[in-house]
Amino acid sequence: MNVLPSEAGGLNKQHLRTSRVLSTAVMAGVVLFASIAAVAALSPTSPASVAIAGKRSLPADGASVPTAVAADSAIRGKALGSEIVITTTARCAGAIHSLTWNGREFIDSADHGRQLQSASNLDCGTPITGETYNPTEAGSRKDGAGPNSSGKLRSLKAVDNVLETSSQMAFWLAPGEKSEGHQAKNATVLSNHLLRKRVQIGTDGIENLICYDVTFTLPNDEKHTHAVFEALTGYMPWDFQKFWTLQSDGTLESIDAGPGEQTRPLVFSTADSKFAMGIYSPDQPSKGFETAGYGRWAFEWAKVVKWNCVFRVSDQQSLKAGEYSYRMYVAVGTLEDVRTALAKIRAKPPALAQPAPPATPAAK
Repeated sequence: MNVLPSEAGGLNKQHLRTSRVLSTAVMAGVVLFASIAAVAALSPTSPASVAIAGKRSLPADGASVPTAVAADSAIRGKALGSEIVITTTARCAGAIHSLTWNGREFIDSADHGRQLQSASNLDCGTPITGETYNPTEAGSRKDGAGPNSSGKLRSLKAVDNVLETSSQMAFWLAPGEKSEGHQAKNATVLSNHLLRKRVQIGTDGIENLICYDVTFTLPNDEKHTHAVFEALTGYMPWDFQKFWTLQSDGTLESIDAGPGEQTRPLVFSTADSKFAMGIYSPDQPSKGFETAGYGRWAFEWAKVVKWNCVFRVSDQQSLKAGEYSYRMYVAVGTLEDVRTALAKIRAKPPALAQPAPPATPAAK
């Protein structure tokens, strides 16, 4: 899912023929490529829904294991004379398949790599390489553009303007598969890495601002010295080709398409500035990685653009097992709407993150 230039050797045509690849221009960026087969946006059918994991017999360790969880859901919130609607689907294991505002789709959802979703990449105590130990929320590369995900949604609650999910992520590569010539390090398709998220449309008095909290859980029985958490990435339609950074004075400055990472919050807009999406996190930057954090890419071959918000942790001995939590804000609207929303939230003192929903134990 994520690689340093020295770790992955950059992009090549072989990767462009596969569904997703990681690349960076600055100290390890994360890029989630996807195959080009498009998936039509799911129309929301209800303003609120709740799906709670059912129970079946307990495994030997006593942990309850959920049965299948209903994953098709929608939340919505009034915003700027219209409404923001966020949709999840079963084919993406509860990852966000669609985000619309004012009649416009902001997500280019294809296979199981291009959504509004989270992922991680870890080293297993060996040199880190792109995608080779890459738990991914929406599913695996082999899932392609099909209707199913190798990931496991463990719980989902969608009520009014708030979505909460807990999922067990799939590895992007199946055992035996390769990425840029590097063998997958995982021995299973389904990982024991859990992801919890809480998504709220409208926050801090700003109706077009989405508060997005994620928590990654590293298992106790794994050893890693370096982790790259792509806390959130958004794949957007090709006409969002105007890239901007939010400056310290609240103004926007144009930036090229990279590819790679830099330090300032990002905004993508259409040429007419009528539609835009931006990302900001008060948790940036990661300690020791102060020259990176927000990545942008334009994939002309696939007619899609991508932004991400990336965090990194390193420990020469071993990373601690347990939870790694991050808060982000996503703004949508016109270019000026997005600029104003991000500038306002950045000016506020950081608030304590609302707790994500309790994790359900990973299946054995």
